[in-house]
Amino acid sequence: MQPKEPALRATHVLSCVWDFDKTLCPGYMQTPLFKAFGVDEEQFWKETNQLPALYARKGIRTPKDSVYLNHLLSYVKSGHMKGLTNAKLRELGADIQLCPGLPDFFPSLKKVVRELGQKHNLEVTLEHYIISTGLAEMIRGTALAPHCDGIYGCEFLEHPLPPHFTKQDELALELPTEITQVAAMVDNTIKTRFLFEINKGSNKNPEIDVNAVVRMEDRRVPFENMIYIADGPSDVPVFSLLRKNGGKAFAVYVPESEAEFAQNDALLQAGRVHGYGPCDYAAAAFTPKWIRHALTGMVERLAQERAAAVSARVTRPPRHIHADAPANPAKDNPSQGTFFGE
Repeated sequence: MQPKEPALRATHVLSCVWDFDKTLCPGYMQTPLFKAFGVDEEQFWKETNQLPALYARKGIRTPKDSVYLNHLLSYVKSGHMKGLTNAKLRELGADIQLCPGLPDFFPSLKKVVRELGQKHNLEVTLEHYIISTGLAEMIRGTALAPHCDGIYGCEFLEHPLPPHFTKQDELALELPTEITQVAAMVDNTIKTRFLFEINKGSNKNPEIDVNAVVRMEDRRVPFENMIYIADGPSDVPVFSLLRKNGGKAFAVYVPESEAEFAQNDALLQAGRVHGYGPCDYAAAAFTPKWIRHALTGMVERLAQERAAAVSARVTRPPRHIHADAPANPAKDNPSQGTFFGE
């Protein structure tokens, strides 16, 4: 088998892929939702954590990461969150407390990468993606949304169409005015699927199926051009995927939590992540420095790969052969100076 030649690309895309809860916000995004409807947040999560075991006794398996979605719908149906719509979720997203340094860190990081590319005479862009088991509509309501190139999260339907809807006039249907069904569910395993969508470019080009075979050199965002930033063990599937394929994995913790610090250190010791730091994105903080350093290394690698690609594809021009000429005329006769154009 012939060795693979280095790729020669006109443009390059790097990506920072982010978890949300305890990564971009110090707590859980649903806090403003519970406050708006006067729901006891602690009680809600206590009930949610008990559900998988209770349903298991009935022989029903429920995913721990997303069982809260149906419990949320139970609150809507019972009237505790009456009238909750997708528009309301997006509105409440604006009330989510973001970590220090956000949202400014997102656009500033894009600028850093663009300037690094110009320094190496490369066209390099950075894209931000959020992949969360939380609620996509709430994330879309945050100040981060305008700086994101894609947001993946759980979603609800307000108006699920009934049986035989093709035979009815939709305008005549009585449709509910609140969320009624789960439209999309994201757990920590499904996150890897979205990583492949970004990798292969199917998120930008719907004609590319995420399960299609795409040669590594043709993938839009190679895994080695990605950094995944998340808060803990539940993100191990994505951490593992990126580490295995040359990408970077970085864990974050809420600075006030000794337990989360220890948890991140355990991930590093186990070889699950390349580094960890507090979820503080102020310019002088440790985590932004680590991310900037990792992106700098990626751009430098791309510059080296391009130089190698040019070298592999550009041959030296033919030279005149003089049988009686010395091997190095300039060296043997310094007065002749340096020869150009041979």
